Amino acid sequence: MPLVAARSIKVRSLADLKHVKREIEAKAKAQAQAAAEQARMAARLRAEKNLFINAAGAVQPLVHIPKALLKKKLPPPEPKQQQLDDQAVLREAISDEFDVSTLLNADEHLSFRRPGIGTDVTHKLRRGDWSIQRQLDLHGLRSDEARERLSHFIRESHRHGIRCVRVVHGKGLGSPGKAPVLKSKVHSWLVQKKEVLAFVQAKPAEGGAGALVVLLQPSSKVRKSSPG
Repeated sequence: MPLVAARSIKVRSLADLKHVKREIEAKAKAQAQAAAEQARMAARLRAEKNLFINAAGAVQPLVHIPKALLKKKLPPPEPKQQQLDDQAVLREAISDEFDVSTLLNADEHLSFRRPGIGTDVTHKLRRGDWSIQRQLDLHGLRSDEARERLSHFIRESHRHGIRCVRVVHGKGLGSPGKAPVLKSKVHSWLVQKKEVLAFVQAKPAEGGAGALVVLLQPSSKVRKSSPG
């Protein structure tokens, strides 16, 4: 039992001695209770600390380190449809040697309409019944580059459901001899493109003799996806 320091009390009688004794015993009891409370708190902390071990029981460390099973990276998909389209483009390549003179209408603007297309179609094109949705400018391009650009432009416009486009080929004023070489080539190239139904010379405000307004066939993909 811990010693308890007693207050300096003058003991004059037996009663004073008994009072000092009771005070010492009370302090000793209080200290014993405090020590017991501390012991209980320490035991509770140890119990909480070992709660998982007491619940799970004895455990052993893993012999091997587990690894996640990750899926192997798949190779990128091959654009097979694009490859087929590119092959089809090669089969449909347009030529500079194609004679288009017999296919053009014998009017002052040398318009064109594919067999089976009525004259009303070219009349509507001249009036502007179809709004121009896209335009290609071939100014300043070499013949090979212009042919490739035009072929790609017509193919992509048709693929996206575009019906009416304008092709600017220029009037040939900057060519040797002032001859509109590119203009005649564009006529020939357009006639060879199966997507082209007809074309006419553009209105003066839209390029005149230096441009063509071209009508394309409806896209089969667009027709299938449209509501019936």
